[in-house]
This record gives sequence, structure tokens and C-alpha cells, in this order.
Amino acid sequence: MITRRALTAVGLLALSPLARPALAASGGPRLDPPEPMDFERLKGLARTLRDRPYAPPPEAPASPALDALTYGPLQEIRYPPAHALFPESPYPVTFFHLGNFFRHPVKIFSLEGGQARQVLYSRDLFAYPPGNPGTNLPDGSGFAGVRFQKVPADQPGADGDWLAFLGASYFRAAGDGAQYGASARGIAIDTAPGPGKTEEFPVFTRFYVSPASDGAVTILALLEGQSLTGAYRFTARKEPHVVIDVACTLYIRKAVERFGVAPLTSMLWYSEGMSRFLASDWRPEVHDSDGLLMQTGAGELIWRPLNNPPRLSVSAFADKSPKGFGLLQRDRAFDTYIDDGFEENRPHIWVEPQGDWGAGSVQLVEIPTHQETDDNIGAMWVPSDPPGAGAERSFAYRLHWPVTEPVATNLARCVATRATKASWLSEADRRPGRANLVRQFVLEFEGAALAGLDPEKALVALTLSRGSAEEVGATWAPYGKPSPWRVFLKIFADGPEPVEMRLKLKSGDRLLSETWAYQYYPEAPGTVL
Repeated sequence: MITRRALTAVGLLALSPLARPALAASGGPRLDPPEPMDFERLKGLARTLRDRPYAPPPEAPASPALDALTYGPLQEIRYPPAHALFPESPYPVTFFHLGNFFRHPVKIFSLEGGQARQVLYSRDLFAYPPGNPGTNLPDGSGFAGVRFQKVPADQPGADGDWLAFLGASYFRAAGDGAQYGASARGIAIDTAPGPGKTEEFPVFTRFYVSPASDGAVTILALLEGQSLTGAYRFTARKEPHVVIDVACTLYIRKAVERFGVAPLTSMLWYSEGMSRFLASDWRPEVHDSDGLLMQTGAGELIWRPLNNPPRLSVSAFADKSPKGFGLLQRDRAFDTYIDDGFEENRPHIWVEPQGDWGAGSVQLVEIPTHQETDDNIGAMWVPSDPPGAGAERSFAYRLHWPVTEPVATNLARCVATRATKASWLSEADRRPGRANLVRQFVLEFEGAALAGLDPEKALVALTLSRGSAEEVGATWAPYGKPSPWRVFLKIFADGPEPVEMRLKLKSGDRLLSETWAYQYYPEAPGTVL
């Protein structure tokens, strides 16, 4: 299972004892002598490593201090802005401390003018509260990851960051709401594997970071794993919302079952479609994302509300030359969550392919969970022709992290999906063995395409993979006019297999809404979360 705290972290070779360190500007970290580096050289390094036997990244030296750096003590450790790399840059660079869940140090380099200088670890770079076990880590332990601060080191708010790389190939950015939420990854290998197999987590083992230029920061990263190596270039801009251009070349060691490009991960414990009374929590909803949005190569918009399913689920949406996909947090009302974590401010993540990605599928992985600390949602593009051993593949895409909708459209959007036992049953539905198998769905749509139209005259186009539907229709939601449309439908289905549902709103031949797609498990309404 993908977890939020116990991520597999990344590794490096031991620091050279022969290095002659120099002090970085403004009292920052010490740096090794320079060596040439750029994106082409990094590709060459990745290709060379692919052709060598794989060696897993070593952990930091074992110690009771590292074991004791669990979530709480690790959060207490600060990296003072005055010790930042590039402290006078608009976005200074600081570093993550190793801990119990992040045991593999990474190599970090300052990259300027085509010259890379390794940043040398020292405990003196960090600030520890009294009694913190981090003060007992051995010398040379290393850093766990890297992040970019919001403002120069000498300005108020210099402790806040907006872009972070930490653990395996994970990275994330803060959106317009100044909140972290869902994460991205460099690559996903065999996510949700078959029986007897495990997911592989390739790791970023080196980062080459440059000072901000023209409002953008550039990061080069080396990826290493059992099945492949890779060279990545990230070009990130903070304003008006975070946008990251990603270019990567991957060098394949061995074939894999599921080759996940531009993978995203998030968390959904429960949403408005699942009764909170079945969950051991007081909040109305708990999630960082509530749906998967796709824009197909043909231009169709598909909205798939997320599930916390009763068992592992993988859904594939076949496509050719996709225009985009992403995990969204559509519900932006505080009253939806009433939580001091302010989930209503979590950013969307939208993947915009650059160039033609050909045939494949957007795949959604949903993992059952009983807690909010698990990243149980994954989304990725899986090519229909995954590369074999010895192959090279290059991809380019743009990641958007806004709080507004990533695709402009006049079509109505589904803003709520609710499912419960039917509130009224016909005499036929009250028969023994049938009453508990009827579910009522209530959907809400809003958007410019609905303006001036009567919902009761609209066509609700519904298809089911199995089962039957009745009492399908639309009306006004009781919020005063203009208001969203509310769509009602009752579904009858039995057995353990899910029901695949699709629905569109139309007026004659005119399309009014995005496509609502949902996977309904007949047994799920009784599942205790």
C-alpha cells in the first residue's frame, strides 16, 4: 500500500573522504569542488547505470537516534532559512532531515553555469529542540530530500516552502491555497501487481538544483530502480499557480507489467457518496482529492468520483493521444470538512501531455483503507506498448497545481455524487432478498450549459454494465434559482462484481454535461470504513 508517512526513500553513494569542501555563499552549506553537469550528461549517466547490475540505495548508518525520529520528533527539526542554499534567490533551497520513515540519504548538488558542486551534510545546518534524537545522528548521515522556500531567506515567511522532493520519486507542490495535498511521482512500476508480486519504487538518488532564473527553478534528478534508470528535468514556476514542466528519458533494464507515466497519488477515506456514520470519525468528509478528471484525445470530458472500495480496484480508460488527466478536489466549502487541515484548499493536479502519447489508457488505482494516513489513490498513463528490456523512452508533460478547474468548458460539471439505500421502495422492491439491493443515487450538476433550460425536459442518458435502473430523471436542486440540477436514479444489482455506470445530460442532440462515470459496488453501502 502507498502510505503517506512510511514512503520508501532514496539513496546515494558514500561521501568522498578526499573531497576538499568550500563554504557556500552567505554561510550556507559547504560544497565540494565543481564537476561538469547538464541534462545531456545526466542522460549519459542514467544510460551507463542501466547497463550495470542494479545496486539498491544504501541506508544511513543504523542508529537508535534514526529509529527514534518518528513523525513527531522529525517535524520538530527546522532548517533555518539563514543556512539555505542560494539564500538571496527568490526561492532559496533547504533540505529535509533523515528519519525513521526516510532512511535513505540523497546526493544534492548546487548547479550553476554547467558546474555541479555536491552539498555536504552537517548536523550544524539544522536546528533541534532540546532532547531531540536527531542531535545524536552520526556525522555524514546525509539529507533525505530537497525543497524550495517561498521567499528569500531574510524575508518574513522564509520558513514556508512551495515545492518539495522527498521519498522514492515523490514530489509535490502547494497550490493557490498554500496547501499541500496530492503528490506526483517520477514513474510507477507495477502498481497494484498480481498475486505474489510487489510494486517497485524507483528512487531519485541525486538532485541538481539551480537558483531561480526568470521566475523559474530548474531541478535535474537521477532515477534508479531494479527495472530502469532515468534522467529528469523539472522546470517549476510558482505564479500564478504552480506549473512544472517535466522532461524525462527512461532506460529500461527489464520489462514490467504496468508502466505508469506521470503518476499521481492522493488520499480518499470517505466523501459525500459514503455515509460518515460508517466511518470512525466525526468529520463529514476526509479526502485530498474527490475525483479523476480526463480529457480524451477526442475532447470528451469524463469525471470519475473516487471510491474507497471494498477491495483493490484498477479501472482503465482506453484512449489515444490524451489531452489531459488529473486528480481534483472539487468540493471547496469549509463546511464539507470542518477540519483544521483545511482540505478545501488542497490543490488539483492536472497532467497535460506535451506531444503525442499515442495509444494507451488512463488507469485509476483505488485501494481500500480505514484511515486517512494512507495514500490509497493512484492515477497514471499506461502506454499500450510498454517498453522492453534495453529500450529508451522519452516523455514530456506539464503539471498544473491550481485550485480552480484545469479545463475551461461551458459543459455542466458534476459537483456531488451521493448513494444510499433507496428512501422509497415500490412494492416489488420490498420483496425479500431485493430490498437491500436497491440503491438511490443523487447527482448534482452545475454549469453555463444548463442556463435557461428546464431539467425535467432534459434527457438523462444512462448506461450500466449490468443490473437495471429506474426512476431516472432531473429536477432543480432546492437552493433557489438559478441552482444546480439534481439527477435521481435507482439502481438494482446483486453479486460482488462492480457495476460500471455512465451518465450524460442532453437537450435533444446538444450535449449539456461532462460524462459522469462511476464504479458501484452493491455491497459497499454496508462496509464499515
